[in-house]
This record gives sequence, C-alpha cells and structure tokens, in this order.
Amino acid sequence: MPDQLACNAAADRLIYLHGFRSSPASFKASLMRSCFTEAAMADRFCCPQLPMSPKASLALIDALYKPTARDVFVGSSLGGLYAHWLAERYGSRCVLLNPAIYPARKLATYIGPVKAYHDDKDLQWTENDVQELISIESVAITDPDRYLLVAATGDELIDWRDMTARYANTQQIIVEGSDHALSCFAQYLHQVLAFAGFHEALPT
Repeated sequence: MPDQLACNAAADRLIYLHGFRSSPASFKASLMRSCFTEAAMADRFCCPQLPMSPKASLALIDALYKPTARDVFVGSSLGGLYAHWLAERYGSRCVLLNPAIYPARKLATYIGPVKAYHDDKDLQWTENDVQELISIESVAITDPDRYLLVAATGDELIDWRDMTARYANTQQIIVEGSDHALSCFAQYLHQVLAFAGFHEALPT
C-alpha cells in the first residue's frame, strides 16, 4: 500500500457509521467532524446515532439521507459492516476502519442489557438483532476499487488478518500496532479523506 492514496473524485457527503454501543461522540467521528467544520463543510458530514437493530440502522440511513453513489460511507467496527452493505446498495465508495468480520457469532454472546460507551446509557441487544446481522454479514464485494480498508495489527477485538482476507484485493492501509479504536487515526485522516474525495476538508 502506498504512503499516499490518490484523491478520488469529489463526493457529496461523508456518512459516518459508528460501532456497537458507540455514538457520534466517538473520537474518530469527532475528529472528522472538526475537519469538515473548519473547512465550512459541516453540512456535508453526517453522523447519526444508530439504533441497536442492524435493520433499523440501515433503514435510518436511507430515510435520513436518501444516499446516492456520490456519497461515501465510513464505518468503524460494526459500522464498517453497515458501510460495506450500504456501499453495495448504492454503488458508493466506503472506508472501513477495523471493520467487524462476520460478527453475529461473537455478538450473540452480548444478548441482553449492555451499556453505551459514551453516556453509560442502558441498551438492549436481542436475538432478533443477531439474526438481522446474519442476514447482512455475508454481503458481496462487487468492486474492490471502491473500498479502502484501514486495519490495525494491534486490534484487540478483531484479528487484522481476518480483515485483510475478507477485503482481499481492496485498497488497504495496514497500521502496525495501535488498537481497535484506532487511537492513531489522526495520522491516517489525510489518506481517508483523499480516498473519500473530500479534498477541501484535508487537514493542512
């Protein structure tokens, strides 16, 4: 993978999809939001609070934004699976940040009450939610050139080798070390935004 990705054609909106139990307050979402705000492009950054249900999450994106192929999806962890599914639905580009790989089996162990990461809110994860994951987790990859994978070898939750195997032939940035949260994300923000086609939001 080259150190710099070529800038793609300009996109209309960046739609960020957070991970399981996460929120728009995640540091990666906050960092990207700041870039768009500083570039006077806040209206082109979208990051909704997703419901627990995978089916409801995907329906929410459709209802709120009516996406097109000119939008770009960026997803972290479970949001990476959603970004993949939506990119295939709309023919869009997507960026996957330590994406969940066939997560239904692992997340089946979380059925019951769970806590949100950022506000300690009580959430409920159900068997039906797991079944919804099963229905989308094997979505195909029709055009690898529309995908950018960012995978950390130090991810403590998802094996980076599973990520690179699942997204073989896509453009990939392999981060040595780091963690599931991609604490070093700021170092790769320029490449992510260039791939997404948001030239004006590139940090200086």
